[in-house]
Amino acid sequence: MNDNKGYKKIDCFDKNTIKKLSDSYRNVLKLLGEDLSREGLDKTPLRVAKSMLFLTHGYNINPEEIILSAMFREDYQQMVVVKDIEIFSMCEHHLLPFFGKAHVAYIPNHHITGLSKIARVVEAYARRLQVQERLTTQIKTCIQETLKPLGVAVVIEAQHMCMQMRGVQKQHSITTTSDFTGAFLKNHATRAEFFNIIGSQIIR
Repeated sequence: MNDNKGYKKIDCFDKNTIKKLSDSYRNVLKLLGEDLSREGLDKTPLRVAKSMLFLTHGYNINPEEIILSAMFREDYQQMVVVKDIEIFSMCEHHLLPFFGKAHVAYIPNHHITGLSKIARVVEAYARRLQVQERLTTQIKTCIQETLKPLGVAVVIEAQHMCMQMRGVQKQHSITTTSDFTGAFLKNHATRAEFFNIIGSQIIR
């Protein structure tokens, strides 16, 4: 029952892990020369600890189980495309974000999965420390090995803060990665149709 005495946030993070992470971030702030007695930093170590656990919660998700939870027999054998899936991930080299969109397609081989499950698979792998190349291949491999379709195509287009905020500092660069199996790998026309659907300028 809501007693209208205020909002109470429920956290599902492991308290022991939160404490260890908070202590570590407290030390990081000290090493940066910050004054932890400042009001604005009082709870920052705790906030960052919870934030990092949320941003990497994909480690606790089994992507294969996501697909298997909604797998249905169907004789449809034309391309299924889920495009413009938003991704937010963390570069494992600098712990800075990269973000963009994933486009995923598969050609069923007597089995389909719920459309939202494709997006959830993308999310499960994205919410880990990643490199874009591995993320692309992990999504492809999961769908291919679990659903066993006639082919899988994955394209990711992303911007990397490690390129924009530091290092080379190129503000408008976009990195594109792709990976294919089956019909998308062997059939030029099938791959071209996929690129046309997602509106990609990748050479077909």
